[in-house]
Amino acid sequence: MTASPTHQKELCAMTYAIIGAGAIGSALARQFTRSNIDVLIANRQGPESLAGLVAELGSHVTPTSLPEALKADTVILAVPFTAVADAVQGSAQWNGRIVVDATNAIDFPVFTPKDLGGRPSTEIVAEMVPGARVVKAFNTLPAAVLASDPAQDGGRRVLFVSGNDASANADIASPIERLGFAPITLGELNQGGLLQQFGAPLVAQNLMKHG
Repeated sequence: MTASPTHQKELCAMTYAIIGAGAIGSALARQFTRSNIDVLIANRQGPESLAGLVAELGSHVTPTSLPEALKADTVILAVPFTAVADAVQGSAQWNGRIVVDATNAIDFPVFTPKDLGGRPSTEIVAEMVPGARVVKAFNTLPAAVLASDPAQDGGRRVLFVSGNDASANADIASPIERLGFAPITLGELNQGGLLQQFGAPLVAQNLMKHG
């Protein structure tokens, strides 16, 4: 799927922010840089703590405060699952803006899936950002793989997308494609979301799409 010129303009006008600068957040920042897409990045330690990462990646990555990052059109949560509530505390009204849940619900230190009573973990994240359109994405690949070139052996690395709002799913599939990945949309959270969350069959599957 190739975005139309009009849609490309809309994508360029969108503002993106990554919350969290750990392994996943940094991997995503590298992909945005590789594709020449501007992105904000923030953590709880403040913009000064991100100086090294920004110096390495260049001008497409802008460090900012957490409150400012939470105002972006699309906010990607790349923090631990248990840190989401603190990360989004005090955010502006979401008003239909998109939140991408890149978290994995893991019990540490045993590294097993959290017992959520059968609920999709992203449904719980959605309760913390009322009014947002929430999409699950970017969580199924290990950080080192997510950071690497998505084009391999004549194909593109697959990223899965799920959410209860079809238009939001499409709005995230488009920049995923622009980043060089092959998005596969799985449907709603109680279907695709369950397949994507930690411990499910699609996690850590390094799949390639050809053609």
